[in-house]
Amino acid sequence: MGQHRRPAKPRAASSVSDPGRDTELRIIGGHFRGRKLRYHGDPVVRPMKHRVREAIFNLISTEAAGRHVIDLFAGTGALGIEALSRGATSATFIERHVPSAQVVEQNVADLDIADRVTLRITSAFLWSKRDLTSESDAPPRGLPWLIFCSPPYSFFVERVEDMLDLIARIEQAAPPASTLVIESDQRFDFAGLIGENNSAWDVRDYPPARVGIWRMSQPGADK
Repeated sequence: MGQHRRPAKPRAASSVSDPGRDTELRIIGGHFRGRKLRYHGDPVVRPMKHRVREAIFNLISTEAAGRHVIDLFAGTGALGIEALSRGATSATFIERHVPSAQVVEQNVADLDIADRVTLRITSAFLWSKRDLTSESDAPPRGLPWLIFCSPPYSFFVERVEDMLDLIARIEQAAPPASTLVIESDQRFDFAGLIGENNSAWDVRDYPPARVGIWRMSQPGADK
């Protein structure tokens, strides 16, 4: 599994006392359906609620197979791994928080999919500026991308300009027929993203989560 450096072996996942969090993570569908995922319980990580992850994959059920997955702010890696379970060809996980990156690595190892995965232990913002368009480190462009962006909700308020820049860079770099899925909370207004190149946002509310899906059209698809 390609990465900038190999983290130490993670500790076993601890229990989570916060009733607002899902304390057990499982893969919902596909080849690895029902398999448990590790989660260290660190409050810095906010795993996507099971019902929201299930709703997203109901909406994009045919958009995982044959694609390269990019899981930004990967946390446990649940979104990217779910896509791999459903037929995605390969995946890039971006996670700055080292204990979380260790959990991603262990979940990937548990499922024996390391040969299909690249883990970058870095900021998603830095990665988008440094690696997204580089010749050596960029994700493969021979396949459409399926990009998941599920950062801390506070980023949509405290780092909104960084978030808008990240989204714009992904849209500009993504190959035709790519799909971008963003999870925010109710404070983020997807209407502000509508412009020349992003008029196809499909926004759904799963309180407190808000999910926006943007699909890049194939060349000539509107003709």
